Amino acid sequence: MKCVTLVISLILVVNFGWTQQQTFDNHVHIWEGEKSVQEYLKQVDSTNQTITRFGAIYMAKQGQIEETTRKNDELIMLSKKYPQVLPICSVHPFDGDAAFDELSRIAKLGVNIIKLHPHKNSMDFDVTDARVLKLCQKAGELGVVILMDNASIVPGDCEKLFDLAIRCHTTNFIFAHMGALNFRFWNVLPLVRTAEGLVGNNIYFDISATVTLMADSPLEEEFIWTMRNVGIDNIILGSDYPQFSLKQGLDALEKLDLTPEEKQKIRFGNAKKLLFPN
Repeated sequence: MKCVTLVISLILVVNFGWTQQQTFDNHVHIWEGEKSVQEYLKQVDSTNQTITRFGAIYMAKQGQIEETTRKNDELIMLSKKYPQVLPICSVHPFDGDAAFDELSRIAKLGVNIIKLHPHKNSMDFDVTDARVLKLCQKAGELGVVILMDNASIVPGDCEKLFDLAIRCHTTNFIFAHMGALNFRFWNVLPLVRTAEGLVGNNIYFDISATVTLMADSPLEEEFIWTMRNVGIDNIILGSDYPQFSLKQGLDALEKLDLTPEEKQKIRFGNAKKLLFPN
């Protein structure tokens, strides 16, 4: 009996160790197409990291629908050439019917996540605009996840995103950077979840960049408390390459006083369930 128990324990250790090594990086900017993919993979290799999948991000520009289509197709092509790539395509919410048509087109091609970024130097839109709401609702109908910047660099960032998620309760959102230094706001979630029908389990976070700032900081314990309040099952790892490396994100995650199981979920498990369950 002792031998059987020992064998089972060894199997569990081996399987957990293998799973723990699986890593998904949700936040990789592909500014220069294939060149950026190759440079990212080279950096990952140079720091002795292992990447299972990574989200390659494009951000659309208003009024340039032909360029948007071309760049989306480029990402889809790269995902076929590089199996690690998960294409995070984009459409601009102010491009009207053309944006809806492009969203439907890429969804049919298998794209299940797009990036929106309201900041002026990115896509330059107000989250409260009715066109944003309509696009996000359409994404939900198509089963497309919305990755939205949440670095609190625009006024009312967290509040606006929270309201959007309530209005689009059938759309899954990943809020990048989890509010950054305004992460405290998201501790409201355990409270609002007690209100029946107000908000669904459609809010996820990537902790790209923010985790590197919080590790070894005076705010570390509060950050961990917030992660558990919003739900460890709703948190995904990200690097925000090229501003930050995957190694920085992983090193910071390892410093946090989380259990091995919690870290594994953040590294890979949560993304697998949300973005590539099959």
